[in-house]
Amino acid sequence: MEWGLFLPLGIALMLGLLVGMQREWTVSGVAGIRTFPLLTLLGTVCAILAERYGGWILAAGILAVITVFAVGNLAQISQGKSDSGATSEVAGLVIFGVGAMLMLGYTAECLAIAGTVAVLLHYKKPLHAWVHQIGERDIKAVMQFVLITLVILPVLPNKTYGPYEFVNPFKTWLMVVLIVGISMAAYLIFHLLGTRVGILLGGLLGGLVSSTATTVSYARQSKNNNQAALLAAAVILIASTVTNARILLEIGVVAPSLLSYAVGPFLVLMIGMSLLASLVFFASKQDVPMQAPDENPAQLKAALVFAGIYSLISLAVTATKEHFGEKALYGVSIISGLADMDAITLSTSNLFADGHISGEVAWQLIMLATLSNLVFKGGCVFVLGSRKLFYYVLLMFGLTLLLGVLLLTLWPFDPIYINFPAMQQVSYLNFHTGT
Repeated sequence: MEWGLFLPLGIALMLGLLVGMQREWTVSGVAGIRTFPLLTLLGTVCAILAERYGGWILAAGILAVITVFAVGNLAQISQGKSDSGATSEVAGLVIFGVGAMLMLGYTAECLAIAGTVAVLLHYKKPLHAWVHQIGERDIKAVMQFVLITLVILPVLPNKTYGPYEFVNPFKTWLMVVLIVGISMAAYLIFHLLGTRVGILLGGLLGGLVSSTATTVSYARQSKNNNQAALLAAAVILIASTVTNARILLEIGVVAPSLLSYAVGPFLVLMIGMSLLASLVFFASKQDVPMQAPDENPAQLKAALVFAGIYSLISLAVTATKEHFGEKALYGVSIISGLADMDAITLSTSNLFADGHISGEVAWQLIMLATLSNLVFKGGCVFVLGSRKLFYYVLLMFGLTLLLGVLLLTLWPFDPIYINFPAMQQVSYLNFHTGT
């Protein structure tokens, strides 16, 4: 007797009991606390036999499970207890597969799959309510994100083209996926929470979706509601503060080692802005709902526009570095920050990752673009918002710009060495397509 087989059999029994307990609790008519452990054990037994007699044993086991479920459903129908759902049956097939996978040594993966099955079965009502709550427009946004991520990205060539070899379609579109993914997450949370989104959470999510769009939205609202100017100023400053966290996230994904240089000054800037935002937040003494962003961040047109901006800024940065040296990059950074923070952050991080600029120069370029972006948002408030809001924003952004300039001139260049092994593993540089 091979005693080593008792381990996968024991794990199969426990995982089957986990899922079976959930099905029994929901009064499943087809399978419950006894059936699911038997299905998992059957999968493991079939996998054991398949090692000696061939893979047809597993195929026969799957057909047997399907037959048992079909007979059980026919019996339910004959008694007038038909249930139109097939969730238990599909869960049974998955749990049979889990039992078989245990014999291949995928113990951790099997634990994760069985746990996921149990959670999905248990949270049926909340999941259905979530789907109905997000609405048709949000479903469309999710499908567009799937198009951008799972349809377009895999077919793009992972090669460089153009002068200075600045365009890599795969890596460029991967940057689009990163930015759209961050914005999509905040966008869906906005719509799920609806009127429950207040000043604080509204500003936080607004910074993740787009701090510029949030600034424009609240500037327009303040035009007709001068009483809410301080409230609008609080949301705008909170959103702009979160932009710094978004920048660090983007750097961490694209060039993790650059965080050693950027995390210090950007954290100081975030802390300063957070303290200022706290003062404005408590001074407003209001908590009114924030309008969710109207623009779907996963629109293909918006993705193509960002890809174009990113490519142009990458070309400008590369060409400027080639012909005019590092010092000329500061001007490019200031101009780029007026247009888009994400593009200049990602292109600069790529330049650092490829070894074309130092860490000191890279974080300074991104910081300059950040300050430039604040000036642009202040201009938006001046044009679109009320005078009262503009004065608030002028004071807040003026203090922030002063802090940023001090960081650029006084911050020591010694990097803060921190090990980021997890981020190194998810860096886009590890993605590869066989082109």
